Amino acid sequence: MLPSGAAADRAGRALAFAVPVALLGGAYVGQYVFHLYPCEMCWWQRYPHFAALGLAVLGLLRPSAKGLIWLAALAIMVGGLLGLYHAGVEYGWWEGFTACTSEIKLGDDPLDAIMNAPMIRCDQVQWSLFGISLAGFNFLISVPAALLIIALLRRGDGVKR
Repeated sequence: MLPSGAAADRAGRALAFAVPVALLGGAYVGQYVFHLYPCEMCWWQRYPHFAALGLAVLGLLRPSAKGLIWLAALAIMVGGLLGLYHAGVEYGWWEGFTACTSEIKLGDDPLDAIMNAPMIRCDQVQWSLFGISLAGFNFLISVPAALLIIALLRRGDGVKR
């Protein structure tokens, strides 16, 4: 059962902060520790989580601004839906954009760095667990979390929206 009143409001705010921190943290660990470089659509999924994180921080600093947490929940939802779109492209459910990105490390010879940078295709799964890609996990985590944040805020203590 969900808490109500001020406890629900606090839980919603905490979740709105924790979800983008965890997902962005996981993305950067994957990128810099396990060398899972992001494709263009991976970056698209990160942008709403950056926005959600900023909104959640502002919402934590200004408890009277409950609308910021609502916007953070919406941004988390958008990030998750972009994950669904990307997962669909990876699994071949629908056609995606063909743009690819690469990780360029500039050193002594910038042209050599560009020419030898790994190309990351948006339609290829780099890593999966139980047949679910990282984009799929983003969807499976973000959308339910956003719905839970919204439910908690609705049960909150009526702080201004």
